Formats: sequence, structure tokens, C-alpha cells
Amino acid sequence: MHDMLVRLYDLQPAPQYDERCAANGISVRRIDAWDRAPLLAFVREHFTENWASEVEFAFSGGHPIHGFVAVREGRIAGFAVYETSRRGFFGPTGVREDLRGSGAGAALLMRCLESMREMGYAYAIIGGVGPAAFYEKTCGATIIEGSERGVYTALFRELGARHQQKA
Repeated sequence: MHDMLVRLYDLQPAPQYDERCAANGISVRRIDAWDRAPLLAFVREHFTENWASEVEFAFSGGHPIHGFVAVREGRIAGFAVYETSRRGFFGPTGVREDLRGSGAGAALLMRCLESMREMGYAYAIIGGVGPAAFYEKTCGATIIEGSERGVYTALFRELGARHQQKA
């Protein structure tokens, strides 16, 4: 998997994603402190423990919390965080499987990128990308050549070494 780069200074407003969410009964808002327990449970149920660790880290930096949630019928439908694994990095992000294609993923992505731009970043990095075409289309992200062995490869190698030392 590659990393991707987003030029935040070129980022255009994208209200169509919020409109699509609204048409599907989904609202997107910034994560609040009281979202911690239900959001971590959501990420653990639908995604991975590693992602839950990154989401938990988003709560450690004070306010505003670096992330957004999508909510439908009072339940979390998706999430996106940034500044968790490294400064300037977007992710992880995920939407409940039955709501993929609802616009929630794009709306969450754009809210995070807009927030990163407001923080003063000129660029954002999307690490270890799976759906590259989604990011290319939604925010104009481009693949960073030579990034196959990105930050996550090094982190997993380090975690594996620590685990073996404890054994």
C-alpha cells in the first residue's frame, strides 16, 4: 500500500457530500468527549484494535478533538480522525459496511482535511491507502512514489520487535 498526498491549499469546498449524507439521514459533526466509549466500541466492532488505538489517541490532545463522526438514527455510522499516527496524517477512517456509498466517507474525509488546513497545514498525508481511486476522486490525492514502505511498515516492525523481546 502507498501513502497519498493532498494539497490542502487546492482543496475546494464540497457541499455535495454533506447533501448526500443528509439525503441518507446522516449527519456529520466533530467528535466530542462523550463520544469516546461508543466510538471505540464501534471501531472495535467494525474495524481493528489498531485503529481503535489510533482513535483513542485522538482524544488525548485536548479540544478540539481531531476527528469527526457520522451519525444516523442516533447511532455512529462512521468516523474519521487525523493527527493520530503522525503529525499531518489523515486516518484511520471507516464507515459501517451497510452505509458505504452514502456519502459519509467523503464528508468525513473533507471535514478532516478542511480542519487540517485551518490548523495551518499545506499538505496532508493519507497513510497506507487501500481505496486510492476514492481519494483521487474525492480530494485530488496523489500517490507518493516510493512510499510502499511507509510509516505503518516501520511501526508494525517495531511493535513486532517489542512483542518478541517480551516473550
